[in-house]
Amino acid sequence: MIAFDKAAKRWSVAWLVMALLLAIHVLDEALTGFLPRYNATVVSLRETLGWFPFPVFTFASWISGLIAGVLLVLLLALVARAGRRWLLMLAYPFGAIMVLNGLGHLGLSVYLREWFPGVMSSVLLLPGSIWFLVATRRFHRAA
Repeated sequence: MIAFDKAAKRWSVAWLVMALLLAIHVLDEALTGFLPRYNATVVSLRETLGWFPFPVFTFASWISGLIAGVLLVLLLALVARAGRRWLLMLAYPFGAIMVLNGLGHLGLSVYLREWFPGVMSSVLLLPGSIWFLVATRRFHRAA
């Protein structure tokens, strides 16, 4: 039981760190012009392919959704502290998506040979996401 409580506490700290890193990443994207690049790419792909499944956002809807997401991750840190095992089914995909997000920004920066919006915080998001997945796995084993 002590090992489980310790793993749950560490896991909740990992959730808190991910909320902080995600908030930093959202701020980085907002300040460096990610949304106009994203929207232009979606519009271009729709024109080229005839259909593309990603939405175009206004700044207000985009930032509101991301703020809500950060708040949700903060709330889930409390759920993690309580040691709720069902949260594992959200943790693994969330961690994987954050790893891919970090890799995407870094990869685009290398490919385009320019600082892609959001890349500065990706150098924090990527290792933080990997650490989050490790903490998730440790909790999973303890549970």
